[in-house]
Amino acid sequence: MAAVFLHPDARLLHSNAFTDRLPAPRGLHYALLGIWERFDTLWFLRIAERGYDLPAGVVFYPLYPWLIRGLSGLDDPIAAALLISTVAAFFYFWGLLRLGRSEFARARALRTVMLAAAWPASFFFFAGYAEALTVALIVWSVSWARDERWVLASACAFAAGLTRSAGTLAIVPLAILAWRVRRAARWPVAIAPLGMLGYWLWLHQTGRPSVAAAYRTSWNIEVASPWTTLWRAIRSLAEHPDSLVAISLVTLILFFVAGVATRRRMRIEDRCYSAAAIAHDLLRLCWPPLFGAPRYLLPVYPAYLTMGEWAENMERARFAFLCGALFAFNLVWMWAFLSWSLVL
Repeated sequence: MAAVFLHPDARLLHSNAFTDRLPAPRGLHYALLGIWERFDTLWFLRIAERGYDLPAGVVFYPLYPWLIRGLSGLDDPIAAALLISTVAAFFYFWGLLRLGRSEFARARALRTVMLAAAWPASFFFFAGYAEALTVALIVWSVSWARDERWVLASACAFAAGLTRSAGTLAIVPLAILAWRVRRAARWPVAIAPLGMLGYWLWLHQTGRPSVAAAYRTSWNIEVASPWTTLWRAIRSLAEHPDSLVAISLVTLILFFVAGVATRRRMRIEDRCYSAAAIAHDLLRLCWPPLFGAPRYLLPVYPAYLTMGEWAENMERARFAFLCGALFAFNLVWMWAFLSWSLVL
Protein backbone atom coordinates (compact mmCIF):
# COMPACT_ATOMS: atom_id res chain seq x y z
CA MET A 1 0.00 0.00 0.00
CA ALA A 2 2.81 2.39 0.85
CA ALA A 3 4.54 1.72 -2.47
CA VAL A 4 1.79 3.62 -4.29
CA PHE A 5 2.60 6.83 -2.44
CA LEU A 6 6.33 6.57 -1.78
CA HIS A 7 8.70 8.29 -4.16
CA PRO A 8 12.23 7.85 -2.79
CA ASP A 9 14.72 10.58 -3.59
CA ALA A 10 17.25 9.16 -6.08
CA ARG A 11 20.08 11.05 -4.35
CA LEU A 12 19.27 9.39 -1.03
CA LEU A 13 18.81 6.03 -2.70
CA HIS A 14 22.21 6.02 -4.36
CA SER A 15 23.96 7.26 -1.22
CA ASN A 16 23.59 3.73 0.15
CA ALA A 17 25.49 0.60 -0.87
CA PHE A 18 24.53 -1.89 -3.60
CA THR A 19 21.74 0.18 -5.16
CA ASP A 20 22.71 -0.46 -8.77
CA ARG A 21 20.52 -3.59 -9.01
CA LEU A 22 17.44 -2.33 -7.19
CA PRO A 23 14.13 -2.94 -9.00
CA ALA A 24 12.22 -0.05 -10.53
CA PRO A 25 9.77 1.43 -8.00
CA ARG A 26 6.61 0.24 -9.69
CA GLY A 27 4.54 -2.89 -10.12
CA LEU A 28 3.35 -5.66 -7.84
CA HIS A 29 6.82 -7.19 -7.40
CA TYR A 30 8.17 -3.93 -6.06
CA ALA A 31 5.16 -3.40 -3.79
CA LEU A 32 5.51 -6.85 -2.22
CA LEU A 33 9.27 -7.36 -2.21
CA GLY A 34 11.41 -4.60 -3.69
CA ILE A 35 10.19 -1.91 -1.34
CA TRP A 36 11.94 -3.72 1.53
CA GLU A 37 15.37 -3.61 -0.11
CA ARG A 38 16.80 -1.00 2.23
CA PHE A 39 20.03 -0.36 4.14
CA ASP A 40 21.20 -3.47 6.05
CA THR A 41 19.00 -5.71 3.91
CA LEU A 42 21.19 -4.92 0.92
CA TRP A 43 24.24 -6.04 2.87
CA PHE A 44 22.60 -9.29 3.95
CA LEU A 45 21.62 -10.03 0.34
CA ARG A 46 25.15 -9.24 -0.84
CA ILE A 47 26.70 -11.57 1.77
CA ALA A 48 24.22 -14.31 0.89
CA GLU A 49 25.30 -14.06 -2.74
CA ARG A 50 29.04 -13.38 -2.51
CA GLY A 51 30.11 -14.03 1.05
CA TYR A 52 32.30 -11.66 3.05
CA ASP A 53 34.10 -10.15 0.08
CA LEU A 54 34.08 -6.64 1.57
CA PRO A 55 35.71 -5.79 4.93
CA ALA A 56 32.75 -3.65 6.03
CA GLY A 57 30.44 -6.65 5.75
CA VAL A 58 31.90 -8.53 8.72
CA VAL A 59 29.66 -6.55 11.13
CA PHE A 60 26.72 -8.55 9.75
CA TYR A 61 26.78 -11.92 11.46
CA PRO A 62 26.45 -15.00 9.23
CA LEU A 63 23.35 -16.98 10.26
CA TYR A 64 20.75 -14.77 8.58
CA PRO A 65 22.58 -14.56 5.20
CA TRP A 66 23.25 -18.32 5.40
CA LEU A 67 19.52 -18.94 5.71
CA ILE A 68 18.82 -16.52 2.86
CA ARG A 69 21.26 -18.39 0.64
CA GLY A 70 19.69 -21.70 1.62
CA LEU A 71 16.22 -20.53 0.60
CA SER A 72 17.21 -18.41 -2.39
CA GLY A 73 16.60 -21.33 -4.72
CA LEU A 74 12.90 -21.14 -3.93
CA ASP A 75 12.50 -17.52 -5.09
CA ASP A 76 14.27 -14.17 -5.11
CA PRO A 77 16.75 -13.67 -2.26
CA ILE A 78 14.66 -10.78 -0.92
CA ALA A 79 11.63 -13.08 -0.77
CA ALA A 80 13.71 -15.59 1.20
CA ALA A 81 14.87 -12.82 3.58
CA LEU A 82 11.32 -11.62 4.22
CA LEU A 83 10.03 -15.16 4.69
CA ILE A 84 12.71 -15.90 7.29
CA SER A 85 11.96 -12.68 9.17
CA THR A 86 8.21 -13.26 9.14
CA VAL A 87 8.47 -16.86 10.37
CA ALA A 88 10.96 -15.78 13.03
CA ALA A 89 8.59 -12.98 14.13
CA PHE A 90 5.83 -15.56 14.58
CA PHE A 91 8.07 -17.65 16.81
CA TYR A 92 9.17 -14.56 18.73
CA PHE A 93 5.60 -13.58 19.58
CA TRP A 94 4.80 -17.20 20.45
CA GLY A 95 7.85 -17.42 22.70
CA LEU A 96 7.06 -14.10 24.37
CA LEU A 97 3.50 -15.27 25.00
CA ARG A 98 4.88 -18.47 26.51
CA LEU A 99 7.16 -16.51 28.83
CA GLY A 100 4.29 -14.22 29.78
CA ARG A 101 1.98 -17.11 30.61
CA SER A 102 4.60 -18.65 32.86
CA GLU A 103 4.41 -15.55 35.06
CA PHE A 104 1.08 -13.83 34.50
CA ALA A 105 -2.56 -14.46 33.85
CA ARG A 106 -3.54 -15.22 30.27
CA ALA A 107 -4.95 -11.72 29.61
CA ARG A 108 -1.79 -9.96 30.80
CA ALA A 109 0.42 -12.22 28.69
CA LEU A 110 -1.66 -11.43 25.62
CA ARG A 111 -1.41 -7.70 26.28
CA THR A 112 2.34 -8.07 26.58
CA VAL A 113 2.52 -9.54 23.09
CA MET A 114 0.17 -6.88 21.69
CA LEU A 115 2.40 -4.12 23.05
CA ALA A 116 5.50 -5.79 21.59
CA ALA A 117 3.78 -6.12 18.21
CA ALA A 118 2.63 -2.49 18.08
CA TRP A 119 5.80 -1.04 19.59
CA PRO A 120 7.59 1.55 17.43
CA ALA A 121 10.38 -0.15 15.46
CA SER A 122 8.63 -3.54 15.55
CA PHE A 123 8.26 -3.32 11.77
CA PHE A 124 11.91 -4.41 11.66
CA PHE A 125 10.66 -7.87 12.63
CA PHE A 126 9.12 -8.17 9.16
CA ALA A 127 11.84 -6.38 7.20
CA GLY A 128 14.93 -8.01 5.73
CA TYR A 129 16.80 -7.60 9.00
CA ALA A 130 18.11 -10.10 11.56
CA GLU A 131 16.11 -8.63 14.47
CA ALA A 132 13.26 -11.15 14.40
CA LEU A 133 15.61 -14.12 14.17
CA THR A 134 17.72 -12.82 17.07
CA VAL A 135 14.88 -12.13 19.49
CA ALA A 136 13.07 -15.36 18.59
CA LEU A 137 16.16 -17.41 19.42
CA ILE A 138 16.69 -15.47 22.67
CA VAL A 139 13.16 -15.87 24.05
CA TRP A 140 12.99 -19.57 23.14
CA SER A 141 16.40 -20.11 24.69
CA VAL A 142 15.12 -18.64 27.96
CA SER A 143 11.80 -20.45 27.73
CA TRP A 144 13.43 -23.85 27.20
CA ALA A 145 15.98 -23.16 29.94
CA ARG A 146 13.13 -22.61 32.40
CA ASP A 147 11.80 -25.99 31.34
CA GLU A 148 15.31 -27.40 31.93
CA ARG A 149 15.61 -28.47 28.31
CA TRP A 150 19.24 -27.44 28.27
CA VAL A 151 20.26 -28.82 24.88
CA LEU A 152 17.52 -26.91 23.06
CA ALA A 153 18.11 -23.78 25.12
CA SER A 154 21.86 -23.85 24.45
CA ALA A 155 21.37 -24.53 20.74
CA CYS A 156 19.13 -21.45 20.48
CA ALA A 157 21.65 -19.33 22.38
CA PHE A 158 24.48 -20.64 20.16
CA ALA A 159 22.48 -19.71 17.05
CA ALA A 160 21.54 -16.31 18.50
CA GLY A 161 25.25 -15.52 18.80
CA LEU A 162 25.53 -16.09 15.04
CA THR A 163 22.84 -13.52 14.24
CA ARG A 164 24.04 -10.45 16.13
CA SER A 165 26.48 -9.74 18.94
CA ALA A 166 23.47 -8.98 21.17
CA GLY A 167 22.29 -12.55 20.62
CA THR A 168 25.16 -13.86 22.73
CA LEU A 169 23.61 -12.12 25.75
CA ALA A 170 21.23 -15.07 25.97
CA ILE A 171 24.02 -16.65 27.99
CA VAL A 172 23.19 -14.30 30.89
CA PRO A 173 19.78 -15.77 31.83
CA LEU A 174 20.92 -19.27 30.83
CA ALA A 175 23.92 -19.14 33.16
CA ILE A 176 21.79 -17.92 36.07
CA LEU A 177 19.14 -20.59 35.51
CA ALA A 178 21.77 -23.31 35.09
CA TRP A 179 23.56 -22.25 38.28
CA ARG A 180 20.35 -22.68 40.26
CA VAL A 181 19.76 -26.20 38.98
CA ARG A 182 23.14 -27.67 39.94
CA ARG A 183 22.75 -30.75 37.80
CA ALA A 184 25.04 -32.36 35.29
CA ALA A 185 22.40 -31.86 32.58
CA ARG A 186 23.03 -28.11 32.61
CA TRP A 187 26.50 -28.31 31.05
CA PRO A 188 25.33 -27.85 27.42
CA VAL A 189 25.01 -24.17 28.42
CA ALA A 190 28.78 -23.95 27.96
CA ILE A 191 28.33 -24.02 24.17
CA ALA A 192 26.01 -20.98 24.20
CA PRO A 193 28.68 -18.29 23.61
CA LEU A 194 30.59 -20.35 21.06
CA GLY A 195 28.50 -19.10 18.14
CA MET A 196 29.81 -15.56 18.35
CA LEU A 197 33.29 -16.64 19.46
CA GLY A 198 33.51 -19.09 16.57
CA TYR A 199 32.61 -16.34 14.11
CA TRP A 200 35.25 -14.03 15.58
CA LEU A 201 37.83 -16.82 15.38
CA TRP A 202 36.92 -17.45 11.73
CA LEU A 203 37.40 -13.75 10.95
CA HIS A 204 40.84 -13.88 12.55
CA GLN A 205 41.87 -17.10 10.84
CA THR A 206 40.85 -15.82 7.40
CA GLY A 207 42.65 -12.50 7.78
CA ARG A 208 39.50 -10.39 7.85
CA PRO A 209 39.16 -7.41 10.19
CA SER A 210 37.50 -7.85 13.55
CA VAL A 211 33.96 -6.64 14.04
CA ALA A 212 35.15 -3.77 16.24
CA ALA A 213 37.77 -2.70 13.65
CA ALA A 214 35.20 -2.82 10.84
CA TYR A 215 32.77 -0.69 12.84
CA ARG A 216 35.51 1.85 13.50
CA THR A 217 36.98 2.08 9.99
CA SER A 218 33.94 1.49 7.78
CA TRP A 219 30.93 2.60 9.83
CA ASN A 220 32.37 5.38 12.01
CA ILE A 221 31.19 3.61 15.16
CA GLU A 222 33.46 3.31 18.17
CA VAL A 223 33.31 1.03 21.18
CA ALA A 224 32.97 3.20 24.29
CA SER A 225 31.94 2.84 27.90
CA PRO A 226 28.17 3.04 28.49
CA TRP A 227 28.47 6.22 30.56
CA THR A 228 30.48 7.91 27.78
CA THR A 229 27.77 7.18 25.22
CA LEU A 230 25.03 8.31 27.59
CA TRP A 231 26.85 11.55 28.43
CA ARG A 232 27.46 12.25 24.72
CA ALA A 233 23.74 11.82 24.04
CA ILE A 234 22.71 14.16 26.85
CA ARG A 235 25.27 16.79 25.85
CA SER A 236 24.34 16.53 22.18
CA LEU A 237 20.68 16.97 23.02
CA ALA A 238 21.42 20.03 25.15
CA GLU A 239 23.64 21.69 22.54
CA HIS A 240 21.85 20.65 19.35
CA PRO A 241 18.27 19.44 19.99
CA ASP A 242 17.47 16.53 17.71
CA SER A 243 14.22 14.57 17.66
CA LEU A 244 15.93 11.24 16.89
CA VAL A 245 18.33 11.61 19.83
CA ALA A 246 15.46 12.63 22.11
CA ILE A 247 13.33 9.65 21.08
CA SER A 248 16.28 7.30 21.52
CA LEU A 249 17.11 8.67 24.97
CA VAL A 250 13.48 8.46 26.15
CA THR A 251 13.25 4.89 24.82
CA LEU A 252 16.45 3.95 26.62
CA ILE A 253 15.16 5.37 29.91
CA LEU A 254 11.82 3.61 29.50
CA PHE A 255 13.44 0.25 28.81
CA PHE A 256 15.76 0.69 31.78
CA VAL A 257 12.83 1.47 34.08
CA ALA A 258 10.69 -1.36 32.70
CA GLY A 259 13.45 -3.93 32.26
CA VAL A 260 15.69 -3.29 35.26
CA ALA A 261 14.45 -0.83 37.86
CA THR A 262 10.82 -1.79 38.51
CA ARG A 263 8.57 -4.80 39.06
CA ARG A 264 9.56 -6.40 42.35
CA ARG A 265 8.59 -9.85 41.16
CA MET A 266 10.84 -9.72 38.11
CA ARG A 267 13.07 -12.77 37.88
CA ILE A 268 16.70 -12.08 38.58
CA GLU A 269 17.77 -13.59 35.26
CA ASP A 270 15.44 -11.23 33.39
CA ARG A 271 16.71 -8.21 35.30
CA CYS A 272 20.34 -9.11 34.65
CA TYR A 273 19.64 -9.79 30.98
CA SER A 274 17.94 -6.39 30.57
CA ALA A 275 20.87 -4.62 32.21
CA ALA A 276 23.34 -6.45 29.96
CA ALA A 277 21.32 -5.73 26.79
CA ILE A 278 21.00 -2.02 27.59
CA ALA A 279 24.70 -1.78 28.46
CA HIS A 280 25.50 -3.56 25.18
CA ASP A 281 23.59 -0.91 23.24
CA LEU A 282 25.43 1.85 25.10
CA LEU A 283 28.79 0.38 24.07
CA ARG A 284 28.06 1.62 20.53
CA LEU A 285 29.22 5.24 20.18
CA CYS A 286 27.99 6.72 16.91
CA TRP A 287 26.71 10.00 15.54
CA PRO A 288 24.11 11.09 16.36
CA PRO A 289 24.49 9.41 19.77
CA LEU A 290 22.10 6.52 20.50
CA PHE A 291 20.95 6.55 16.88
CA GLY A 292 18.77 3.50 16.29
CA ALA A 293 18.35 2.72 19.99
CA PRO A 294 14.61 1.84 19.63
CA ARG A 295 15.63 -0.86 17.16
CA TYR A 296 18.62 -2.12 19.13
CA LEU A 297 16.55 -2.36 22.31
CA LEU A 298 13.95 -4.66 20.72
CA PRO A 299 15.60 -7.79 22.26
CA VAL A 300 14.94 -6.51 25.81
CA TYR A 301 11.94 -8.82 26.27
CA PRO A 302 11.60 -8.30 30.08
CA ALA A 303 10.63 -4.67 29.44
CA TYR A 304 7.57 -5.86 27.51
CA LEU A 305 6.65 -8.20 30.36
CA THR A 306 6.67 -5.22 32.72
CA MET A 307 4.67 -3.07 30.32
CA GLY A 308 2.12 -5.86 30.04
CA GLU A 309 1.81 -5.78 33.82
CA TRP A 310 1.37 -2.01 33.76
CA ALA A 311 -1.43 -2.39 31.21
CA GLU A 312 -3.18 -5.19 33.10
CA ASN A 313 -5.81 -2.98 34.76
CA MET A 314 -6.40 -0.68 31.81
CA GLU A 315 -9.87 -0.58 30.39
CA ARG A 316 -10.11 -2.15 26.97
CA ALA A 317 -10.79 1.19 25.29
CA ARG A 318 -7.74 2.83 26.89
CA PHE A 319 -5.53 -0.15 26.06
CA ALA A 320 -6.77 -0.12 22.46
CA PHE A 321 -5.99 3.60 22.25
CA LEU A 322 -2.48 2.97 23.63
CA CYS A 323 -1.79 0.22 21.10
CA GLY A 324 -3.20 2.38 18.32
CA ALA A 325 -0.95 5.30 19.26
CA LEU A 326 2.12 3.07 19.40
CA PHE A 327 1.22 1.50 16.07
CA ALA A 328 0.72 4.93 14.45
CA PHE A 329 4.20 5.96 15.59
CA ASN A 330 5.49 2.64 14.28
CA LEU A 331 3.98 3.41 10.87
CA VAL A 332 5.52 6.89 10.81
CA TRP A 333 8.97 5.43 11.42
CA MET A 334 8.38 2.67 8.86
CA TRP A 335 7.33 5.31 6.32
CA ALA A 336 10.58 7.20 6.91
CA PHE A 337 12.52 3.96 6.58
CA LEU A 338 10.83 2.95 3.32
CA SER A 339 11.09 6.42 1.79
CA TRP A 340 14.85 6.45 2.42
CA SER A 341 14.62 9.64 4.49
CA LEU A 342 17.16 8.04 6.85
CA VAL A 343 20.70 7.55 5.57
CA LEU A 344 22.79 4.93 7.38
